[in-house]
Amino acid sequence: MDRGLRADLGAAGCAGLLVAVAAALGAWLLHQGVPLHVDAPPLGAQWLPHTGPGTVPAVLLALLVILRGPELAARLSWRGLLGVSAATAVAWTMGLALVDGWQRGVVGRLTTDTEYLHDVPRVGDVGAMLRTFAERIPGGRPESWTTHVAGHPPGALLVFVGLDRIGLSGGAPAALLCVLVGSSAAVAVAVTLRALDAEATARAALPFGVLFPGAVWVGVSADGLFAGVLAWGVALLALGVARPRLDIPAVAAAVTGGLLLGASLFLSYGLVLAGLLPVAVAVTARRVAPLLVAGAGVAAVVAAFAAAGFWWFDGYQQVTIRYYQPGEYGRERPYGYWVWADLACLAVVLGPAGVAGLRRVFTPGRGQPRALVLLCAAAVLAVLVADLSGLSKAEVERIWLPFAVWLAAAVGLLPARQARWWLGAQAVLALVVNHFLLTTW
Repeated sequence: MDRGLRADLGAAGCAGLLVAVAAALGAWLLHQGVPLHVDAPPLGAQWLPHTGPGTVPAVLLALLVILRGPELAARLSWRGLLGVSAATAVAWTMGLALVDGWQRGVVGRLTTDTEYLHDVPRVGDVGAMLRTFAERIPGGRPESWTTHVAGHPPGALLVFVGLDRIGLSGGAPAALLCVLVGSSAAVAVAVTLRALDAEATARAALPFGVLFPGAVWVGVSADGLFAGVLAWGVALLALGVARPRLDIPAVAAAVTGGLLLGASLFLSYGLVLAGLLPVAVAVTARRVAPLLVAGAGVAAVVAAFAAAGFWWFDGYQQVTIRYYQPGEYGRERPYGYWVWADLACLAVVLGPAGVAGLRRVFTPGRGQPRALVLLCAAAVLAVLVADLSGLSKAEVERIWLPFAVWLAAAVGLLPARQARWWLGAQAVLALVVNHFLLTTW
């Protein structure tokens, strides 16, 4: 066994040990009556071994990607590879979701009393909703928003209100939108890397992006949608940066990317930390002008929401108030456990290959692509700030998906001769989680 593989296995083993300790200590804390507010710590899930209509398709698809994925990633044309990867990622995510069944795993995910669709019928006048949104965030009042709506800016609710207004109401269209957009994040990450002169890494990472263990939470959660929107915002900026001069296509790509990045700010407050990713793109290419153009797009979105009556900082302030109100999970969950158990959740999302890849990213002197190092560093820093803030306690396996998809790109550094073994480990982890636990949020 070569030294690199030993180190990779050591990193993956340490991550596995962290998960095991978080699970054991979490179970003990629950037994002691500590309010962790999850049933299978560190994950938000219930112990429930089961199979479903997605079991066989998910297993077969995993085998297909393991056996043929690396080969196809190396020889397909770029556009062909992106198309195949996008379709396969959607199929993998849907297969995992359908392990829990169509109703429980897909249709019902966004329709519970705490989810976005619960409050869609409460939105009559969109303008009035935006003007009063912030004041309805604190809990304990009849007009208060439900948990997920209150915990996010109004853009998240607007997405599902928009679906409803165009006739795509109910849990199925909302779930499918989250799966389609969320599953495309791996493609967006690959597009970004290629635009920044790291095509070989992008190709090597795509089969892993398809079999991303975090797909368990992409299907179905709105955070998967958020991850996709953010990823495409960064990717479009990268395409603008890659142009040799600031011509019309470059400006169009950068502005569109900026609009998506601005939209992401109104999907989740935590995505303000994702501002490090476009900065990483600009630093990689050593070009500031496209970043400034994208910034204009971000500013346009912020100004539009402000003109409509919602100021981002007002919403954020009200969310911090609700987070620490009596009876709220954020107030009751112990920081001393979650500040490190959250990282165990992230390790599950990334899988052993993702952890091993990150070890290689941050090992000096290995000739890593500059783009990969800076993007992973940006995502790591965002995660650490979110973790230390105390505003991300539990459920980060879905909440941190917008950062995790960038960290997962580190698998592109794993040796090609080992790819199938690492892909197998990723698939087994996702299948075990989804078949032995019923994920909840």
